[in-house]
Amino acid sequence: MRLMIVGRLNGQLSTATKIAMDRGARVSHADTIDTAIDALRSGRGADLLMVDVALDIAALSRRLSAEHIHVPIVACGVVTDARAAVAAIQAGAKEYIPLPPDAELIAAVLEAVASEDHNLICRDGAMKRVIELADQIAGSEASVLITGESGVGKEVMARHVHGKSGRRDAPFISVNCAAIPENLLESELFGHEKGAFTGAIARRIGKFEEANGGTLLLDEISEMDVRLQAKLLRALQEREIDRVGGTKPIRVNIRIIATSNRDLAAEVKAGRFREDLLYRLNVVNLRLPSLRERKADILALAEHFIAKYAAANAVPNRPLSEGARGVLLAHAWPGNVRELENTMHRAVLLAQGDEINSDAIRLPDGTRVGALGATGGDRAREAREAAEAANRGLVGRTVADVERDLILQTLDHCLGNRTHAANILGISIRTLRNKLKQYSDEGLKVPPPGDPARASAY
Repeated sequence: MRLMIVGRLNGQLSTATKIAMDRGARVSHADTIDTAIDALRSGRGADLLMVDVALDIAALSRRLSAEHIHVPIVACGVVTDARAAVAAIQAGAKEYIPLPPDAELIAAVLEAVASEDHNLICRDGAMKRVIELADQIAGSEASVLITGESGVGKEVMARHVHGKSGRRDAPFISVNCAAIPENLLESELFGHEKGAFTGAIARRIGKFEEANGGTLLLDEISEMDVRLQAKLLRALQEREIDRVGGTKPIRVNIRIIATSNRDLAAEVKAGRFREDLLYRLNVVNLRLPSLRERKADILALAEHFIAKYAAANAVPNRPLSEGARGVLLAHAWPGNVRELENTMHRAVLLAQGDEINSDAIRLPDGTRVGALGATGGDRAREAREAAEAANRGLVGRTVADVERDLILQTLDHCLGNRTHAANILGISIRTLRNKLKQYSDEGLKVPPPGDPARASAY
């Protein structure tokens, strides 16, 4: 993890730096907000900013937002300065660390705010074969395409390949192509010169240059606009890029890993993805099996997440009961490892007694996993009746009307959480945003992101 410390931290700078480095962080330092912004613009990126609470954190947050630099902030200050701590959180800081710094507290904050669990937990033969292939090709310079359903762990696999490669000590930079608006993605990838467009107040180094010498992950690449795909193809072929508004090409030395939860061959046939770019990316394809295809991993992953969240929430690390194990193995896990992780986090919080029993294995709405129908016959009858009722309700309606109701009802079910709704619907967050904008323009009431208000105008 790359940590940038901003300010002097009341004379505790060297102590905080040593603690962070002992925890595996690569640490840089900036005396002021201006020097921190300059460093981030120049490509000396960071995964987390540790900022002296005496500095203007609100101004820093505004400047980062204005330049579309996405990096979390943790404020640091003397333990008695509660007012400053509250002000820092209100200004955009994720956490507050009192000084002098405590080693365990810094370690916990670094893990909670800026890092993810990148361990590959594997017992199933299907997944082991994918890992063996990944290990075999990791040392090469070949581009890698990682495919699979949402939530199977494509980014975790990308980090595994990087960690096994000769570039392991160089940057690993990830760009979510679905999460960044089209008009900003080009600048995010290739950077821009001052004045290249409205809001370009200074030169900004893009992710290609930031990843120079290392690995660039293009997450959900199928969501990239076809026009931008052409520029990406040139960058891969020529190993050089052009900043937006730039006048000369810039050489880069990176390895590309791309991920997609879509069938890119089908996207090519539909005209939404360039065939020549697919060939360039798909030198090696790592297809990650869904969790229902790797049953042997379910309990291993569940136990891993139980230990992780029991420690994070300071509760006992309880074993799974036999009933809970049966429920986990029987569930289809449409959200794959991501869904399992969230389910086990809830189970850790809901469990009572000495074990995590089946009653604690619940869906986000509180429904017990596997609670529908006591027998296979019951479940079949319920499914048949539901299908018949659904068919009766569809007669005489247009496809657009049915799609609109499905999207709005799913968003309502997810309490306005658009990422969760997009995963359930099997569409990209960008597609969902475009649909919701269309409905809003048509006069329908669409809740803003995260708003739990019900979307009542179906």
